[in-house]
Amino acid sequence: MFNKEYVNVYGAGLAGCEAAWQLACRGIKVKLYEMKPHKYTPAHHAEGFAELVCSNSLRSDRLTNAVGLLKEELMRLDSLIMEAAYATRVPAGSALAVNRDDFSAYITEKIKNHPNIEIIEKEVSDIEEGTLTIIATGPLTSSPMAEYIEKTLGCEGLHFFDAAAPIVSADSLNMDIVYAASRYDKGDPDYLNCPMTREQYDAFYTELITAREAELHDFDRDMQKELKVFEGCMPVEIMAKRGYETLCYGPLKPVGLVDKRTGEEAFAVVQLRKENAEGTMYNLVGFQTHLAFPEQKRVFSMIPGLENAEFLRYGIMHRNTYLDSPKYLNADYSMRENENIFFAGQMTGVEGYIESTGSGFVAGVNAAMRMLGEDKVIFPKTTMIGAMAEYISTGNMSGNFVPMNANFGIVEPLGYKVKGGKVAKYEVIAARSLDVLDEYAERLGAKNNEIRKKEVTQNEDNS
Repeated sequence: MFNKEYVNVYGAGLAGCEAAWQLACRGIKVKLYEMKPHKYTPAHHAEGFAELVCSNSLRSDRLTNAVGLLKEELMRLDSLIMEAAYATRVPAGSALAVNRDDFSAYITEKIKNHPNIEIIEKEVSDIEEGTLTIIATGPLTSSPMAEYIEKTLGCEGLHFFDAAAPIVSADSLNMDIVYAASRYDKGDPDYLNCPMTREQYDAFYTELITAREAELHDFDRDMQKELKVFEGCMPVEIMAKRGYETLCYGPLKPVGLVDKRTGEEAFAVVQLRKENAEGTMYNLVGFQTHLAFPEQKRVFSMIPGLENAEFLRYGIMHRNTYLDSPKYLNADYSMRENENIFFAGQMTGVEGYIESTGSGFVAGVNAAMRMLGEDKVIFPKTTMIGAMAEYISTGNMSGNFVPMNANFGIVEPLGYKVKGGKVAKYEVIAARSLDVLDEYAERLGAKNNEIRKKEVTQNEDNS
C-alpha cells in the first residue's frame, strides 16, 4: 500500500523534471524537492531547474545516431525536456545544441506553473515512507542522501567514481587482423585479440604517453587526490608512463596468445572482451583512461584491427555516484525490493543528458501507472529507450556494471544482414524502433507522435 495523494520527486535536474512533468500531465499531484538555491553541488551555479553543467550540446540529431534516435522517441512521447531543447535550439550543424540559460528557464517556467506540481526548496537526507518516490538527485548526490540510499535502502556498493574502458562496436572491427583466442587456449576463445609488432607498439606507445588528458572539474580533482594513483584501476596512459614495456607485462601481455594464422606470439596484444551476450559490443581490456575523447579515438585507432573502430562509449574516469543497478532496479526503474521507490537519471547508470531524460520519462510514466492502478509500461529492447532500461536492469557480460550512453550495440539485433553498410543498417534499426513505438505512444496518449511522423516523412521527401 502507498499514499495515493501525491508522488515525491527528489531532484530537479533533467531526469527529475521529466519525471515530475509526466506525472503531473497525467493528473498526479507531485511534490518536487530541490535543494537549490539554498545549497549547490560543486558543479551547479544557477538557480534554475535542469541546469546543463557541462556542454550545451545534446549531441547528434540524426536518426542514424543512437542518441538521435532516442531524441526522436522522446519527442514522439511528449517529453518536456525535448520540447524545451527544440524551443531553445541554437545553430550547431547536425547536433542539437541549446542556449543553456533559455533551456533551463523554459523548463523551470513550465514546472513551476503546472498546477499539479508543488516545489519544495529543501535538501533531503531521507525519503517519506509509504509514498511513491522517484530519486533523481544526480551523480553529485549530497553525502547524507547517498548514505541513506546505501544504508537504509540497502543499495550497497554505491560507486563514487567511474573507471571504465572504451567500448567498440563488433561490426567495426577489422577481422582480417583481429583473431579469437584465450590465453594458452584454455577454455573457449572468448577474447578477441589485436596483435602488435614492436614497430606498431612503439608508435602507439609514443602517442599514448603524450596524448592530451581530459580537463578535470574541481570535484574530480578532489576525487583524484583521494584515490591518489588509482591503484587497481590505473589509467592506461599513467601505467604506460612507468616504463616502455610496462604495458607488455600488464594488459598488453602477449604470453600464451598465439595467432594460429602465423603460429607466433606478437610483441604486444590488446584484448577485447564481450560486453553483451549478443557479441555486438566489446571493451578494451585494461584500458580505463582519462584521455580526452578525441585523443582516445585518435590513439586507440592505432591499435591493429581498430583502425575504423566505432567507439560506442569512451573510457571515463571521474566522480560519479551511481547504483549497481542490475542488482537493484527493474526495467521500469523501480527497486526490485520496493517497487514504491524509483530511481532516475545518472544515478541509474545512464550516461548523458538525453539518456537521463529517458530514464526520467520511464520512471515518471510508471510511477503514474502505479498511482492509476494500470499495468507497467516496459518499452521493448528494439527501441532505444527500452534498450537503455534493459541495460540498467540486466547489466553486461563482465558483471562489472558501468554507466552507458545510448548506442546501437545495446539494441536488439536485426537478425539479418543489411546491404549498404553501417548507416543503412542503422536506418533500418531506427525505422523498426519508431514503428514499435507507435503502439506505446498511442497507449500513453502522446500528442506529438503523429506530428513527428509527418515531419520526418516530409524531411525525407525533401532530402
